[in-house]
Amino acid sequence: MRKSVVAVVGRPNVGKSTIFNRLVGERISIVEDTPGVTRDRIYSEAEWLNTTFNIIDTGGIELGDEPLLVQMRGQAEVAIDEADVILFMVNGRDGITGADEEVAHLLYKSNKPVVLAVNKIDNPEMQEKIYEFYSLGFGEPFPISGTHGLGLGDMLDEVVKHFPERAMPDEDDDTIHFSLIGRPNVGKSSLVNSILGEERVIVSEIEGTTLDAIDTSFTKDDRDYVIIDTAGMRKKGKVYETTEKYSVLRALKAIERSDVVLVVLDADTGIIEQDKKIAGYAHEAGKGVVIVVNKWDAIETDDKTMKKFEDKVRQQFQFLDYAPIVYLSAKTKKRMHTLLPSILLASENHTKRVQTNILNEVIMDALAYKPVPSLKGQKLKIFYATQVSVQPPTFVVFVNDPDLLHFSYERFLENRIREAFGFEGTPIKIFARQRK
Repeated sequence: MRKSVVAVVGRPNVGKSTIFNRLVGERISIVEDTPGVTRDRIYSEAEWLNTTFNIIDTGGIELGDEPLLVQMRGQAEVAIDEADVILFMVNGRDGITGADEEVAHLLYKSNKPVVLAVNKIDNPEMQEKIYEFYSLGFGEPFPISGTHGLGLGDMLDEVVKHFPERAMPDEDDDTIHFSLIGRPNVGKSSLVNSILGEERVIVSEIEGTTLDAIDTSFTKDDRDYVIIDTAGMRKKGKVYETTEKYSVLRALKAIERSDVVLVVLDADTGIIEQDKKIAGYAHEAGKGVVIVVNKWDAIETDDKTMKKFEDKVRQQFQFLDYAPIVYLSAKTKKRMHTLLPSILLASENHTKRVQTNILNEVIMDALAYKPVPSLKGQKLKIFYATQVSVQPPTFVVFVNDPDLLHFSYERFLENRIREAFGFEGTPIKIFARQRK
């Protein structure tokens, strides 16, 4: 079920980043009392009243022809376009400025719910400063103080009221939903077309050609699939995007709705740092993962090429050591037959359950093979383990003291579980709980 999205917008220096950091509970955005410090959209997750949502911190919106200002406005426009609710922030100390009015006009056109927050109302004596903001036309202004954390509860109550209702997924639906993520121009759209066997989406060598997320259903060998194409971001008006950032939120939305995520790499250009960042989103979300090395036709190969490339992938993506690697060419259809079986395997393992008695046999064998080392003079005792959930498979190990389970031994247990049950293509999680 997709999380709602809140975009925090406003002119520079009204305190957006301070509020963003308070809502997400950590200091992610750079906070500096200088206009224009936050230049790109920053994404994180926040929670209020048991409702989790994605939140975007934007650079301040300013009009002007300078390249930085144009890009900042473009980033904010994209965030507004992607948001379900917009948190419009103004500075109560400054009153309404011309820049506030320009932002307001931009928000009128969005037709999105807008919650107006008047920041820097640090004490009750300043309450009277909020009334002039009614004239912006967004209803009741909410007085808040990012510095002191005042008024945020009432503001969030109003934000959550505007979240759209989400349909719960059908638990009986065995359709496999998979998405494609990757940096621009690695061939995601071509890969979609090759899977479908027909020209269902636009394919172009121009970065960012795909204008919107496209869900496409198909059936193969009596299995139902849905492809979620995350290649691009629609552009309304003059939206200027940095290549590094342009598809993050679209990818996050698609990942949430996926059972399996295809991390698409370009065999011709090789692996760059951005590939690892993008792949990290799928891993952190706990989804099934298949690494797809596209454009395999573009490089000269011999009997050692695939092994050498695999070594590079495993070295650069150590956190995805469970993910199968598929080498193919969407353009020539070379080795395309290897892709769907890998997706199916990852999906099946993502939902796999193991019997408790067999699991505990594996754990006891692991303890006998490699006894638990002492930690600070104390020794961990493992009593039993059980699987508590799937998507991803999650295990709880009951012990005498959870603090004594060192990450290296936890990794050892994970490897033994994988050896016994497979789980290729899916992360697994292990939690230690004290036996009562």
